[in-house]
Amino acid sequence: MSQEEQRLQVTEKDELFALLGPADRNLTLIEDKLGVKVVNREDELIISGPKNAVNRARTLLDTLLKQVRAGRTPSEQEVRYAVRMVGEGVGAQLDDLADEVMVTWRGKRIHARTVGQKTYIGAMRQDSLVFCIGPAGTGKTYLAVAMAVRAFKAREVARIVLTRPAVEAGEKLGFLPGDIQEKVNPYLRPLYDALFDILGVETFEKYMQRGLIEVAPLAYMRGRTLDDAFVILDEAQNTTPDQMKMFLTRMGMGSRAVVTGDITQIDLPKGEVSGLKQVRTVLKDVEGVSFVYLTERDVVRHPLVQRIILAYERFGLEDGRPQSVGDQTE
Repeated sequence: MSQEEQRLQVTEKDELFALLGPADRNLTLIEDKLGVKVVNREDELIISGPKNAVNRARTLLDTLLKQVRAGRTPSEQEVRYAVRMVGEGVGAQLDDLADEVMVTWRGKRIHARTVGQKTYIGAMRQDSLVFCIGPAGTGKTYLAVAMAVRAFKAREVARIVLTRPAVEAGEKLGFLPGDIQEKVNPYLRPLYDALFDILGVETFEKYMQRGLIEVAPLAYMRGRTLDDAFVILDEAQNTTPDQMKMFLTRMGMGSRAVVTGDITQIDLPKGEVSGLKQVRTVLKDVEGVSFVYLTERDVVRHPLVQRIILAYERFGLEDGRPQSVGDQTE
């Protein structure tokens, strides 16, 4: 097998640190996964090993360096994803991930971290109604909230409405303390968390008091028409077909809607059909509607989460119950 050596110039120390990661963790990961040796020598990286492996490593390092120079510091999870994409020969798609959605109140840049997330963001920009189906940790809710805030700040919509079905997943509402609002708040907590992270608590509370942001259980949407709003229905796998239809027909003039859910985690009573599963058939050919399917590849949490999702998928198949997050059949 022919050996090769390539050199990559990196003259700025801060760029080099961001590229290599703390204690050179990114470098170690690249060497282990791609089968190359990378030596840091003054203002350049020397990549050596089998020719094909060196070419893949150079493509990967070039891509990561572009991200660094665009103001992004790739996380270990993003580097793992990039290594996987390059190893599969589709590393060129990584160049399209630099598109920024917005910057949070703390200065954190929100952008697509995976090709699937890029497709999701593109769909939200293009279509009035987007369904995003995928496992936990793929950024379904967070990116939808970020796009809603972006649209609100750009004055494309006048308000943001976020909702979830308050389905009892093993806990009985009647036995929870407090009034009805206090009982359902735990179900809405992930939506609040996303808004706090993006807007900050003070700005969020100001918008809430002025009625510009509303976070409420799905039952509160009945009988309303939502004009000039960015509306997000989260955990939609726990809607019934009637609830899904009710929600979708709330859209008014100038509104946009995003529906997110994980069809492998349905908490409805046994025998009850999920509105999210059914709507894939009902609206599959409707113009202006997009369906985006994220998979374990798009998980941006701890790497172990990806392996857990795959393990459950394998268990479901062995048990005769397909659990694929991208399955589009009933």
